[in-house]
Amino acid sequence: MVSMKKNICLIVAYDGTDFHGFQRQTNASSIQQYIEEALTRIFQEPITVYGAARTDAGVHARGQVVNFYASGSIPVDKIPYAMKAYLPPTIAVLQAREMASHFSVRHDNCGKHYCYRIVNRAVPDPFQLRYSWFIRKPLDVEAMRQGANILLGTHDFSAFEGKNTTPMNPIKTMYAVQIQKNRDNVEIHVIGDGFLYHMVRNMAGGLADIGLHRFTTIHFRRILKGLDRKKLGATAPAGGLCLEEVFYTEARRRCVVRDITGASM
Repeated sequence: MVSMKKNICLIVAYDGTDFHGFQRQTNASSIQQYIEEALTRIFQEPITVYGAARTDAGVHARGQVVNFYASGSIPVDKIPYAMKAYLPPTIAVLQAREMASHFSVRHDNCGKHYCYRIVNRAVPDPFQLRYSWFIRKPLDVEAMRQGANILLGTHDFSAFEGKNTTPMNPIKTMYAVQIQKNRDNVEIHVIGDGFLYHMVRNMAGGLADIGLHRFTTIHFRRILKGLDRKKLGATAPAGGLCLEEVFYTEARRRCVVRDITGASM
């Protein structure tokens, strides 16, 4: 009798600096490639993984979620330990669990949490350069918070979509766009039901432009309503962005929104 394949879900963290994004590339290294090759060696069969988010080249993750189908007898809870032998130190499998056969990390999630980190000081911090955007000139954080409020709710985010991407529905809902400051560190937390290509990095770039007084919140609102990417400034660098968590229950999403903003949604 042929055994049914298990649907196994992994939570993966990675430093994306040295990779060309999550998705497998034909001529460049990717997170997906390393995970698939490691799982293929462990299960002794070809493995294809499906990711909840296709993070760009240089973008990091604390809570990327992938699933794959495999037979084999290795206990699911042992997979994170087995993977350590086959992955570079910049990729780690944090958790593994078996899911229902129909579960899909991409189609069954109800939102994602990204954080964009900025170091705002006169000189760079060499220990944060891989994980943040260094901005020398002082940022007006209060103005950035006013700009962040404009992005809350359901909008057409065409003005924040990157170029050369597969067409997607630009209507997205942002449950939280919160800016936190701790000394020289500014964090932009964004929780939404979905994101366009480069969308969070374009949000961060626009909010930084507000903080540098390159344009006003009134102009920022016009950019959002105008749906024209050319009116927005430069895309923020990839290294400051991290996928923090992918949500699979609305209760968990509401909990994180409440923790970040102090209000439930």
